[in-house]
Amino acid sequence: MKVLRWLNEHFEEYILVFLSAFTVFVIFLQVVMRYVLGSSLTWSEEIARYAFIWLIYIGVSYGVKKNRHLGVDAITMLFEKRGKLIIGLIANASFLIFSIVMTYYGFDIVLRVTRESAALQIPLSFVYAAPVVGMSLASIRLVQNMIAEVKELKGLAVGEKKKNEAPAVNRFAEGREEIV
Repeated sequence: MKVLRWLNEHFEEYILVFLSAFTVFVIFLQVVMRYVLGSSLTWSEEIARYAFIWLIYIGVSYGVKKNRHLGVDAITMLFEKRGKLIIGLIANASFLIFSIVMTYYGFDIVLRVTRESAALQIPLSFVYAAPVVGMSLASIRLVQNMIAEVKELKGLAVGEKKKNEAPAVNRFAEGREEIV
């Protein structure tokens, strides 16, 4: 259970840190090779590009997890907490549909790709799998967010129900007793 909790909390973070560091290292190595040693690496640009593609799609999942993806909040500012949660649920459901469609068609493309990369000679299906993996992870995170929003909506509904069913309370206002 601890492993699953750790994966839930840190999976994307560690992948993103590794991919960022790897990309910076490869590009730095290429700069040193070209300008200091006068020789160039044939594979550095390609592998840095592929790592960056993976970084982008894993970053989508991380943005969904942290609820930091781009959005327009002009409409949500007009509503109270309950309305904001409902709009958030609609937005997450729309994004979930999009990510499922991207995963489905992306997987179909991965299965059809048979070429290899020019410099590294790795199958390009590895590169084309980045959107599939990223959108699959984003789908999982969207479902988690939607479950949390539904629980919060239920909590608001229960809180309002208890508030409306509360017994009358004596209050003293300006020296006289009132029943609220």
